[in-house]
Amino acid sequence: MYMRTDVGNPDYYHKVVDCQWACPAHTNVPEYIRLIAQGRFNDAYIVNRESNVFPGILGRTCDRPCEPACRRTRVDGKPVAICRLKRVAADHKDDIRDRIPTAPTVKNGKRIALVGAGPASLTVANDLMPLGYQCTIFEKGPRPGGLMRVNIPAFRLPEEVLDEEIGYITNMGVDMQYDTPVTSLRALVDSKEYDAVFVGSGAPKGKELDLPGRFETDQIFIGIEWLESIHFGHIDTVGKRVLIIGVGNTAMDCCRSAKRLGATDVKVIARKTRKYFKASPWELEDAEEERVDILENHSPVRFIVESGKLTGMEFDTFTSREENGKLVQEPAGRTIVPCDTVILAIGQENAFPWIERDMGLTFDKWDMPVVDKVTHMATRPGVFFGGDAAFGPANIIWAVAHGHQAAISIHQHCQGLPVTERPPDGQTLTSTKMGLHEWAYSNDYSPVARQKMTHVEMPRRFSKMTIEVEQGFTADQTAHEVERCLNCDVETHFTDSLCIECDACIDICPVDCLTITKGGDEPDLRQRLTAPAENMEQALFVSGALKQTGRVMVKDENVCLHCGLCAERCPTYAWDMRQFVLQQPYAGVTFIPLEAVGR
Repeated sequence: MYMRTDVGNPDYYHKVVDCQWACPAHTNVPEYIRLIAQGRFNDAYIVNRESNVFPGILGRTCDRPCEPACRRTRVDGKPVAICRLKRVAADHKDDIRDRIPTAPTVKNGKRIALVGAGPASLTVANDLMPLGYQCTIFEKGPRPGGLMRVNIPAFRLPEEVLDEEIGYITNMGVDMQYDTPVTSLRALVDSKEYDAVFVGSGAPKGKELDLPGRFETDQIFIGIEWLESIHFGHIDTVGKRVLIIGVGNTAMDCCRSAKRLGATDVKVIARKTRKYFKASPWELEDAEEERVDILENHSPVRFIVESGKLTGMEFDTFTSREENGKLVQEPAGRTIVPCDTVILAIGQENAFPWIERDMGLTFDKWDMPVVDKVTHMATRPGVFFGGDAAFGPANIIWAVAHGHQAAISIHQHCQGLPVTERPPDGQTLTSTKMGLHEWAYSNDYSPVARQKMTHVEMPRRFSKMTIEVEQGFTADQTAHEVERCLNCDVETHFTDSLCIECDACIDICPVDCLTITKGGDEPDLRQRLTAPAENMEQALFVSGALKQTGRVMVKDENVCLHCGLCAERCPTYAWDMRQFVLQQPYAGVTFIPLEAVGR
């Protein structure tokens, strides 16, 4: 038999806000989009920064797990441009330094060592410095940012954006030790100078491709090392014919960088078909816009080197088809592709030669430290990992999410509390009703299509490595795009004791997501709704027994447009539109007060 839905559990409405649920850092997307719609860019930026820490950086580089989840996709096939709107808030804000948390003058006596100045370590420092911790970051390079700085080209992520957002954190008084690689984790831990150590050193080692001819020429490079060399000015030219092996986002950065260094014939080589590429769709589109060729179904066999000069690569080729959802490849011969330079971008992996294997840390069969996925603590108490160093390569937003959770654990550890005791999520639900037919949010459906980002014209973008290609949304584009948001955080909140079963809400629902029916098990209920609820990943809302007939109100959360028509039509106020705000805990803070973001 059915169970009445517990809407007091923050997870229920949180999951209805699909974009926020999908975001590793659980950024309050609908709220910052509404603030942008009102021209409140400062407030929108601060709402962003609560959770993702780097709005301007992520507004340009995020992998956007929020967008495939966006409810708008179910309406017209295209998600709201969530990531690009994040950038709008960052680009158009005023000076917001007075709203960034500051570190107290009097410290709490606890010292934290952080290895690597990438997004995970910076997030930990961001959360702990305002609590009075003294954070010291050991960075092997001359500037902070980690792979954000040296592996993402400036034509995608301008240096001034990095400097500004990283500066909000380092300017809290973080002790930055540049050009200081950590050569022994045991020495750092055993020094007793620090109450906890966080490892956020990334996955700095590019994978090799050990094939015949690999070490017979100096024109074969590892992708992430090659990008780093470009950043530091060690490489400023490349061969005219360039092959990029691999189809991840690093490969896209490499092929587009090669174009800017003078290559005229750039090809990306893929073992499989486009469906299986790891690169984000927009990264592929941008590369193809710049006339990069992508060759599918090619598997490397050998490098062709003649008298020490690289002249080409030989590949096995395949034909492909799908059978029962799986890719089936059949040999189709061999081919030689001429080239002058090859860039290997087939993945990254961790490298921990500086971590002693006998210091109380357990390593798994892949030679990765065993790290708890909730607490981020390793098997030696007081040692924590996050970002790529913890679980392998992922996007920046995952490193930020790891940093927040590790900061909670470090705070618990330093206070003598179990790191497994996690402060709970909370929620607020506030009615948006302003009159009989008025709401405190824009609930009109906008049929406008997703806005297209404008790019710098082709010849100019190749003239300099630092010219940012994406120009950002115009004011007109922003105004149209924000209206595409369906306000999924404004929930249809039902009070069963007020319902008179008049069916008014069911009659007016434009997507048939409401049904009054007798109770039953969920599989049975799903088949008896006005429109069958076929998305098993999205829970049904089921009310308590209605007082007149004992039936229940059932709602398919998957297809609801949050238009508010049910609440407008309801004569007894049984339906209301209430804004859901997830209250996420951070280190030392159980709930973020709403007044902190100007709401």
